[in-house]
Amino acid sequence: MVAATDPPGDAPPDERELRALWRRYKAHGDQVARDRLILAYAPLVKYVAGRMRSALPSHVEESDLISYGLLGLIGAVERFDPQREVKFETYAVSRIKGAIIDELRSMDWVPRSVRARAREIERVSADLENRLQRAPTDDELAAAMRMQGDEFQALLNQIASASIVALDEMWSVSAGGDSLSLIDTIGAGRLADPVAQLDVADLRDTLADAIARLPEREKIVIALYYYDGLTLREIGDVLGVTESRVSQLHTKAILRLKGRLQAHVSGAARPPE
Repeated sequence: MVAATDPPGDAPPDERELRALWRRYKAHGDQVARDRLILAYAPLVKYVAGRMRSALPSHVEESDLISYGLLGLIGAVERFDPQREVKFETYAVSRIKGAIIDELRSMDWVPRSVRARAREIERVSADLENRLQRAPTDDELAAAMRMQGDEFQALLNQIASASIVALDEMWSVSAGGDSLSLIDTIGAGRLADPVAQLDVADLRDTLADAIARLPEREKIVIALYYYDGLTLREIGDVLGVTESRVSQLHTKAILRLKGRLQAHVSGAARPPE
């Protein structure tokens, strides 16, 4: 439990005070300093929870996401090394997202049938892209899955409304003993283990190439959502389409990217013939 060490209304610590708090906590294990750090960075949890809430089903409460994310923030404060050339905010956001996703997964609220169909789209999309040397169209994906076009669109809507399809999902870096979200690999800071650095660099290059191959509108959605921090509704305003249409474009883009990355990982793990 975070202790209320300061009276309500106190101004948040400035950069100098934060550095002093980090020194006190990491050098001496000062629990008051720890609690002050958690309180100082608590707005990050609300920010992350708010962004994730916009892409989740209506029955998921933002207050629940905040409580899950707070656990991630506490873990981030306890594990962060101020000597590393990574901003705490960057490190913490990844941990907060991971804690929220882990908790949602543990609740198993996504139907298995939806998960299975999402994985099928990932696989089919990767296979078609390898064969065609370009991103497949919706009609080509639907045909490969032996579905009518309207059936395929309905399936995308079902996946978008029921599951977490996001670059925020955590992937392990095999040699690093840590986890990164896929989007973190685009601008990942330095890792202590040089082998882990190579793993991240390889994943980053593969992801960047996969994003470059996306159809133009899907590429714009990825850029606006993950890089510019816009919500799905705000992206809809930019593109002149509904929020549900943006959600569908986001879902297709992520399924394509995950399929491409999974194919890359499977190929890397396959022994040479």
